Amino acid sequence: MFLRSSIGAMTIVASLFVLPPGAWAWDDALYPNFEGQWRPIGGPGRWDPTKLPNAQQAPLTPEYQAIYEANLKDQAAGGQGTTVTYKCLSPGMPRVANVYGPMEIVVTPETTYLLIDHIVDDRRIFTDGRSWPKDLEPSYLGYSIGKWIDTDGDGHYDVLEIETRGFKGPRTYDGTGIPLHSDNESVIKERIYLDKSDPEVAHDEITVFDHALTRPWTVIKNYRREPNPQPNWTEEACAENNHVMIGNDDYMLSADGLLMPQRKGQLPPDLRYFNRGK
Repeated sequence: MFLRSSIGAMTIVASLFVLPPGAWAWDDALYPNFEGQWRPIGGPGRWDPTKLPNAQQAPLTPEYQAIYEANLKDQAAGGQGTTVTYKCLSPGMPRVANVYGPMEIVVTPETTYLLIDHIVDDRRIFTDGRSWPKDLEPSYLGYSIGKWIDTDGDGHYDVLEIETRGFKGPRTYDGTGIPLHSDNESVIKERIYLDKSDPEVAHDEITVFDHALTRPWTVIKNYRREPNPQPNWTEEACAENNHVMIGNDDYMLSADGLLMPQRKGQLPPDLRYFNRGK
């Protein structure tokens, strides 16, 4: 009885190490070490970190340059312009690459995750060799397919190449409201890698192909790893903001909880369905 039980137990344990059909052994040593918490170098406010927020020199077509300038005027008057994240909508791609909250990069055999604690910014990048779906459901973050490559031939992956498409909008590049085309046919390509001279720094080389641009627009985002091995992961609840949408107008809540205008000269909402009394 003891021998039979021992053989059965050994069989069960051995079966745990048998890979199912289509699976393969996972060797994380083949991949770059992206563990920890990452934050953008220089802060998250700018799309092109080498230029000032209102001097991005986006290669926009005349039509979309006019849209951008109208957006700046609206923002100067207290409005939101082309930026819609105040409604608790995802910033979408490519703006999510500004990394408004701490980012975690999780590498698994078939999928790499970019997890960001800000509204709904978590990205899923499929690296299992799949092709593009025939019926691609549009989303703010789009659909991402990636491929790990070994650029220096040392037997270890060092770059994750990504292509993202299948968007819905509206989307902007940053808080200044630089717009993407309303057709949402953007194609965004990335190369994510660790700095060869400093593994505590990661780079995301991003090129946007969009019909609102006169040419592809490439920038490099830089992130630094938090030195604390047990960093603080903050929580953000977008619904706690003080914006109130009524119809197509955005109002604010004052500190005492009363409705107030967002911009100078803004009319109050239509109260025809309320009995205001006398």
